[in-house]
Amino acid sequence: MPELPEIVALEQFLAEHAVGAVVGRIDVAALSVLKTFDPPVTALSGRDVTGVGHWGKHLGLDCDGLWLITHLSRAGWLRWIDEPGAAPPKPGKGPLALRVHLFTPEGATPAFDLTEAGTKKRLAVWIVADPLSVPSIARLGPDAMAVSETEFAELLHGTSQRVKNALTDQTVLAGIGNAYSDEILHTAKLSPFANASTLDAEQLARLFSAMRATLSDAIERSVGEDAARLKAEKRSGMRVHGRTGETCPVCGDTVREVAYADKSFQYCPTCQTGGKILADRRMSRLLK
Repeated sequence: MPELPEIVALEQFLAEHAVGAVVGRIDVAALSVLKTFDPPVTALSGRDVTGVGHWGKHLGLDCDGLWLITHLSRAGWLRWIDEPGAAPPKPGKGPLALRVHLFTPEGATPAFDLTEAGTKKRLAVWIVADPLSVPSIARLGPDAMAVSETEFAELLHGTSQRVKNALTDQTVLAGIGNAYSDEILHTAKLSPFANASTLDAEQLARLFSAMRATLSDAIERSVGEDAARLKAEKRSGMRVHGRTGETCPVCGDTVREVAYADKSFQYCPTCQTGGKILADRRMSRLLK
């Protein structure tokens, strides 16, 4: 899932490649992706692309006052095409959900695709005059890179969730997902199961510093990369997330995993839990 660093990088990529162009034809390959019907998606055609924006994990393209907003969800992505085919794509074929054709001032005719892998289709697109009219944007907490340390402490002490869940709860803090929360907690040397409301001042300061450092480093590595390379860039910077069974680069312990029905997270017992192996429901069932 694209998180704040990748969304910021995609925002910058569109600012460099799409702003100043004119929207041409829009091909909808999956009707389910459209979450609004008035104005219709065709209302974007002929409009100048005048800006871009992001709200948490939402990415937006300002088409002269009318916004195309997308949430790429867990398996969605943005793909840039310098020379797209002239024929409209066939609905329901492959991962393509929506294609936006553009006309640049230089006379080029690129396009960008919104795609989604897998069978669970959660990618969403809204066409709105005001981004805040998108319900999931209206519910967002403050941007993870915009909060002060004091605000951050107040937000976490205001929830009774485990710290892992608090970091990924978009109504508490916007932009952090499963992957970067693993990295942040590893850097802060905190258990994912710690209660956010009971963290002391030193733990909160460590967590805030880890959050800023992890996200800043990821943004620095991601911005300027071609959209097609961002996934690989994200994985290359991970120390524990997605690395179950590998060696922790800090202490040499084995990276462990806690798995749920449709997702999992990773952590280092030595760095984060005092050597304790956290309960994994999947493994607990197998051992009975």
